[in-house]
Amino acid sequence: MGDIIIRKYRKEDRSFVRSIAWDTAFLGEPANIFFGNKEILTDFLTLYFTDYEPESCFTAEYNGKVIGYLIGAKNTVVLNKVFQLRILSRLLIQIVSNGILFKKKNLVFFFHFLISYQRQEFKIPDFNKDYPATLHINLDKNWRSLHAGSRLIAAYLDYLAKEKISGVYLASVSDKAAGFFESQGFVLLYKGRRSYFRYLLHKDIPIYIYGKKL
Repeated sequence: MGDIIIRKYRKEDRSFVRSIAWDTAFLGEPANIFFGNKEILTDFLTLYFTDYEPESCFTAEYNGKVIGYLIGAKNTVVLNKVFQLRILSRLLIQIVSNGILFKKKNLVFFFHFLISYQRQEFKIPDFNKDYPATLHINLDKNWRSLHAGSRLIAAYLDYLAKEKISGVYLASVSDKAAGFFESQGFVLLYKGRRSYFRYLLHKDIPIYIYGKKL
């Protein structure tokens, strides 16, 4: 454990963060199970944080290698505005121009994702007033039992407190991860379900929203 270092994100960490995001995007497993383009998906998952608010991101490093990350935003209103105005259009152009939409694996995923969206499964209460910040945390699957996750969260919460942020919330689709966040002092704000992976898992996945006031 002594060799694991928690530190602020650096621009040279970007490729490592994107690789871990890809390798864990399907409930902790690689995204190639459901999607066939790494650049598009990792842009969707990480681009705002690494390129627009890198000061709110942290990494876990072991012997010079990034083994995990926490990417965060101090204000989800700003995050959503930047994503809609600057990132989403870029992603749509890439999807169309590269023919990504018409590859079978991607098309099947988009189809089920759209159905899930039309069912309003992505509609959640607005927590921004009490919990303006957000975070997303991921660890390489070989490094998930060495307390790096709790140390990343502690570093981020300390950062938010110094920035005078009143609260933070996050989303999780894992029962195991939900238990972890409860152990870190987060409280359950909302629970729902999403069906877009039903065609692969033959069941819906839960969606938990947890929050913590600072």
